[in-house]
Amino acid sequence: MKIGGFEVGDWAVKEEAGKRNLIFACRDCIYSANVVTDQACRFHVLKILSEVQADITVLSEVYERVYDELQTQQLSEVGQLLNKFAIESVWATNNLGNPLGKADEAYLSNRYRIVVTIAQDLLAFDPIRAYITCLQELLREQGRFDKGNEEYKKGSSVFLKTLNYLRTEFEKTLMIKTAKKFLTQLKEVPDTKEIYQTMLEAEVKPSFIGSRLLFEEAEELELLDEYSVGKTSVQIFRHPLRTESLYFINPPEYSLSPEKYFVLSKTREIVAGYKPGKSSLSALSKARTYFERIYQSTIADVALQNNIKLEKDEVKELSAIVARYSIGYGILEILLSDRRLTDIYIDSPIGQNPIYAVHSDYGQVKTNILYTEGEAQSMVTKLRAMSARPFDEAHPVLDFDLPDLDTRVATIGPPLATDGVAFAFRLHKLTPWTLSQFIDVKYLNSTAAGLISFFIDNQLTIIVAGSRGSGKTSLLGANLLEIPKNTRILIQEDTLELPVPYMKKIGFNVQRLKTQSAIGGAASEIEMPADEALRTTLRLGNSAIILGEVRSKEAKTLYEAMRVGSAGGIVMGTLHADSAYSVWDRVVNDLEVPNTSFKATDLIMVARPIRFSGSLKSARRIVQITEVKKHWVDDPEREEGLLDLMSYDAKKDSLELMEDNLKESELFERVRKMSGLNFDEIWAEIKMRGESKQYLVDLKREKKLPQLLEAEYTSLANDKWLLLKEKFLEENTKLDHAEILGEWKNWVNTSLLKRVTGSIKPEKGKE
Repeated sequence: MKIGGFEVGDWAVKEEAGKRNLIFACRDCIYSANVVTDQACRFHVLKILSEVQADITVLSEVYERVYDELQTQQLSEVGQLLNKFAIESVWATNNLGNPLGKADEAYLSNRYRIVVTIAQDLLAFDPIRAYITCLQELLREQGRFDKGNEEYKKGSSVFLKTLNYLRTEFEKTLMIKTAKKFLTQLKEVPDTKEIYQTMLEAEVKPSFIGSRLLFEEAEELELLDEYSVGKTSVQIFRHPLRTESLYFINPPEYSLSPEKYFVLSKTREIVAGYKPGKSSLSALSKARTYFERIYQSTIADVALQNNIKLEKDEVKELSAIVARYSIGYGILEILLSDRRLTDIYIDSPIGQNPIYAVHSDYGQVKTNILYTEGEAQSMVTKLRAMSARPFDEAHPVLDFDLPDLDTRVATIGPPLATDGVAFAFRLHKLTPWTLSQFIDVKYLNSTAAGLISFFIDNQLTIIVAGSRGSGKTSLLGANLLEIPKNTRILIQEDTLELPVPYMKKIGFNVQRLKTQSAIGGAASEIEMPADEALRTTLRLGNSAIILGEVRSKEAKTLYEAMRVGSAGGIVMGTLHADSAYSVWDRVVNDLEVPNTSFKATDLIMVARPIRFSGSLKSARRIVQITEVKKHWVDDPEREEGLLDLMSYDAKKDSLELMEDNLKESELFERVRKMSGLNFDEIWAEIKMRGESKQYLVDLKREKKLPQLLEAEYTSLANDKWLLLKEKFLEENTKLDHAEILGEWKNWVNTSLLKRVTGSIKPEKGKE
């Protein structure tokens, strides 16, 4: 196709998320794909924008240059101005002088040349130069007008009016308004390329990557944090006019050399024909290394054939990028690898707004990633293949665990999601939280930690309640670590949130059962419903039974088992509720568990996000540890059947022990009868457990060893504590808690610390 004598590539308009994308196929074009440096490219873009409407302009070669809405508006307005001047024939004789005056005949030809040059030739190739030329001609003609005779002034005034009209129309456009800011600050007129470079600096990305990265003026932003995820830099900013922080990533694939983009694109074309089967997709994490090795050889071959020199490290880096966008999850993989994120949201219509996430330190953040519909459909296809589940209008929900990334994804589509497909990713913590870590972040205090540890050791029935995001699943995971390792644990979940593989790795005897998903679960015939799975669990021998979440019919089965004693030892689970009373209300009135069965619950822990003084930020805290008493009939609150053992005081930011209530506790009396301990001995045990966890926290802060509070080491510390206690009981009739604690602290300082420091590799330059 030819326009204005220039050979140009094909173009098309593609609508995405309500935006019209004007895409130029530049790979076979003889000119460079850059409106800043190449006038022919600029001419082509302006000509097409004079004919079609577009929101975004994309020049697609081996990599893409993306001009955003503001930049496209600048170019589009110039294109429309070209049309306007042509329709109005601003170079017509009556716009150049006095057609009846013989004195003007000598000037008309030159004036015609000037106007055509400004309003067509220069405007189509270099709009800023056209504007500057217009200003220069105005000055010249004004000088001639001032010196001319009356006959000359008659024609000159018409020409001046036309030049002023051109200037006025130029200055209505966003491009010239922006350029004027630079021109007024400069003493001499620069090469216009420098101005275009400032105004039209495109986002550059590989052509096979759909997502765009958005960046804002750094001068307006305050840098809060900076770290790396793999080889991708992450920056957290505060914006002066936004309540949420900004989360910016800059992956290496967005800043490669043209030669590397070429190698990437060629390699991607070669490997694109391979479609992994269902079995391969289900084991992507195991196959990843294998495929990266294959991609490395392909990249090396492509580079060699095209005389492009690449070092070994560069080949590895490029193979990782190809893997990410072929068998991996694309740019989302970077977010899913950032374990400081807890949730990722891609809302419909896809591409209209950036991806949002929830950061463990900064709350909800707005990313600079604009996902595309094409990437969303590719993700849906991948999830369908991996899960073997349908996803269509008859089944508009797909809930699935990504085991290779320890992440749960909930996907919704039409007709449930009226604006198209949307995703919510929940990233699970790779290692379980520990009670010591919770003390460290003030989620609870050492007294609460000691109390929880003591009650778990005494095999109570515990419900952990809270709203979404309150940390109830994390608390349940920390509670699991307080179960002695000589106890078998059966964990039943519909979404795999608890870090069972890690617990097995550090020595816990755990069996996980995966049940039918609560979301879209009916679509899958291969998974067992939760209530049927629980009946199976009860036949698997005497074990601690853990329910990831108590949701529906399994509640009746669970409470029936607890009431008749067939559940055996400790039972724990989570429930969506915001108070101890709400737990009773939900279990009895919503889940239809009888009051008599609900009384099998011994303890309720309630977690909640707290916003101090109405701050935008929230902090997670345990707000209630409540005993369920047994001697009430209809309403536990009205009949004083719920006894707060600890209650949160927001002014003190502390979980306070309700000492007066302890006198009414039936739970402590029951423990006393079953253990033979008196009340003072029980509290000495609780206090010592709390002090041991606080000691680890203090040591972590003193030695600056955050690893000390991880499950690997706190579980060893728990084991050692139990062994020292057992040994003391074998040799003595009565426990001396102070002596045991002293011996345990000595072991921590002489043995445990060596384990921790031995696992830390020194930083470069600090050996």
